[in-house]
Amino acid sequence: MENSQQTTVHVAMVTTTGMGHLLSLVEFAERLVHQYHNFEVTIIVPDDGSPMKYQRQLLQGLPKSISSIFLPPVSFDDLPEQVRIETRIVLSLVRSLPALKDSLKVLVESTRLVAVVVDLFGIDAIDVFEEFGLTPYIFFPSNAMLLQLIFHLPKLDEMFSCEYRDLPEPIKLPGCVPFHGSDIAAPAQDKKNVGYQSVIQLCRRYPLAAGIIVNSFMHLEQDAFKALMEDELGLPKVYPVGPLIQTSSRNEVNESNNCLRWLDEQPHGSVVYVCFGSGGTISHEQMNELALGLEMSGKRFLWVVKSPVEKATNASYFGVESVEDPFHFLPDGFLERTKGVGVVVPSWAPQIEILRHGSTGGFLTHCGWNSTLEAIVHGVPLIAWPLYAEQKMNAVLLADDLKVAIRVKENENGVVGREDIAKFVEGLIDGEEGQLLRNKMRKLKDAAKMVLSPDGSSTKSLAKVTEIWKNQET
Repeated sequence: MENSQQTTVHVAMVTTTGMGHLLSLVEFAERLVHQYHNFEVTIIVPDDGSPMKYQRQLLQGLPKSISSIFLPPVSFDDLPEQVRIETRIVLSLVRSLPALKDSLKVLVESTRLVAVVVDLFGIDAIDVFEEFGLTPYIFFPSNAMLLQLIFHLPKLDEMFSCEYRDLPEPIKLPGCVPFHGSDIAAPAQDKKNVGYQSVIQLCRRYPLAAGIIVNSFMHLEQDAFKALMEDELGLPKVYPVGPLIQTSSRNEVNESNNCLRWLDEQPHGSVVYVCFGSGGTISHEQMNELALGLEMSGKRFLWVVKSPVEKATNASYFGVESVEDPFHFLPDGFLERTKGVGVVVPSWAPQIEILRHGSTGGFLTHCGWNSTLEAIVHGVPLIAWPLYAEQKMNAVLLADDLKVAIRVKENENGVVGREDIAKFVEGLIDGEEGQLLRNKMRKLKDAAKMVLSPDGSSTKSLAKVTEIWKNQET
């Protein structure tokens, strides 16, 4: 092996399907190679048969020290059509393990490969890593509160025979604000479903990792992280390295310059930005109520709108774009009546540029963790409207613990009414509560900047991991 290979440290990062997971893993890879020039990364991507156009574009635009491997597509023809997305995510990697093994063999033979990092659903690949003597780490793209739940879910499973949503008392995890059982993600809400047992099995395997790298930071969740780091628990080492976010929108921003130009013309802090993320969708009825609520509020808004989906709140998760024009589903006359007050953008908008814009005074969000961190970094207070995955727990953290969000309340039909939406928007932009949230969010913004400084806690945490990797025998 050449001397240059001896001094260059190589890390493989294995993602699972879904742009949200890939984006945060890419941000981690970029942070790693930017701060440590002797590191190289290979990102390995399973293919579940969904369109991979955006994933390929994203990875092609990275620095030379970050390469990528796309594994061959796997088939899901044997699965029921309505299989849970989480099951499909896990299986996309499980069925790719032979191809992953081949890719790792090449990397072991051609680089100084010291560690493999998998994302939160990739724990089933650990057995393959051990065949090569590779140290497994988990990149956890969410927060310490969810990580606490993962470590405690097998115990909760033994303690309670009923569904978690039926528990009469809130659940209290070490260092975390209490939350209701109904706030736990859907895959853990049906104990009779085979998917639930898969979740429990995944949770039981987490302690097999040598370390868990978390996209959050000490100041944000100090008590939860301290509880996770207690040595007597025997858990893997936990490294909070966040906030890892995009610094600019990776898509061509010129396509949406109109909405940015419109923001330039609005008063400071006057606009509420409405977006349910890359994967979030709402029903036609809810879309109608949201439109009329925004109109009723009389406040300026910038809304990224997608075609409604009646049953799935995560229908766009794999990047499948709607063939229908989402504007067709808006209430009659809505665009004309709100002209000048609001801007409606189909499918996508440059979120980073919008959140950092001075005219943006609030963010109505699905509480995906990437979007949450982006809002924190730019100091934008929130209306929390969780849809799927861990988003309800994120909303609890934001509204009840950090107090930087107003959480929406659904009626008995699972719909948030127009009057409530108008009230939330008015309160966030002009109300006393909105000002309190804004002040707290500004403090978090300052903390997020501080932890990434040369002496910041997240910078030091990343340094600990890299030091272990550099000293790893190969």
